[in-house]
Amino acid sequence: MSRHVFRITGQEARHFLQNLVTNDVDQLDHGLVYTALLTPQGKYLADFFLVPEADAILVDADSSLAPMLLQRLNMYKLRAKVTIEETGLQVRRGTGPMPEGAFADPRDAALGWRLYGADNGDDGSDWDAIRVARCIPETGIELTPDSYILEAGFDRLNGVDFRKGCYVGQEVTARMKHKTELRKGLRVVEIDGSAPAGTPIMAGEKEAGTLFTSAGNRAIAYLRFDRAGGEMTAGSARLRLLS
Repeated sequence: MSRHVFRITGQEARHFLQNLVTNDVDQLDHGLVYTALLTPQGKYLADFFLVPEADAILVDADSSLAPMLLQRLNMYKLRAKVTIEETGLQVRRGTGPMPEGAFADPRDAALGWRLYGADNGDDGSDWDAIRVARCIPETGIELTPDSYILEAGFDRLNGVDFRKGCYVGQEVTARMKHKTELRKGLRVVEIDGSAPAGTPIMAGEKEAGTLFTSAGNRAIAYLRFDRAGGEMTAGSARLRLLS
C-alpha cells in the first residue's frame, strides 16, 4: 500500500470539495468520507478518502494518482479561499482492535481502520481476500480510467451520494442510477485454475469481460451481464458467476 496525504485548509474547503466530488463532504462530521473525482463525462479519475482534521481536511490517495489529483484540485481551485499543501503523513491500516485516533473504513466494516501519523504499513491482513469476498475494487486494478463508479459498486461502498447536488460528472452518474439498468459491472466469480489480472473472460466464442484480483477460489471480474451466465473461461481457468 503506497499512499499520499495532503491537506486542504481555508474557510471554503468544504464548499470547494462539495462541488467536485461524488460524496457528501458534510459526512466528515462522522468520520472518513470515501469519494471520487470524475471527468465531466462521468468516468473515474481518482478515488480517495477525505479525513477530518481540526479546521482542515486531509486527502488520502493512492500515490500513483496523487500528482494528477493535486493538479486537478489546483485547476478547479480558481479563486476559492483554500490552500492545498503536502503533509508527509503516513497511513497505517488494520482489521483488529482500532487504535486511538484511527477511523473506521467507510467502504465495508471488514476493511477495518485507517490511522494517520508517522508510521505506514498494515497488520498483515489478507487484503486481497477481503476485497474479493466483498467485491471491493482497488485503485489501478479494478478502477481504471474506463471505469464508471456505479459499475464499480460505489453506491454499495458508501462512495456516492445521490442527494447532495451537483459535482463533476454528476449528470451521467445520476442518469445511470435512475434512468438505465446497468448492463456491465464488477461481480465475484468462482475460479478453478488461475489467470493474471487483465485476462479476457470468454463465454463460448464471445468476450464476456475481464478478470481482475483473485484470492483462493474466487475473483473479482468485470462482466457483461447478458453473457455472464453459465461457465466462462479466462485463459485456462474456468469461471462461474457467484454474485
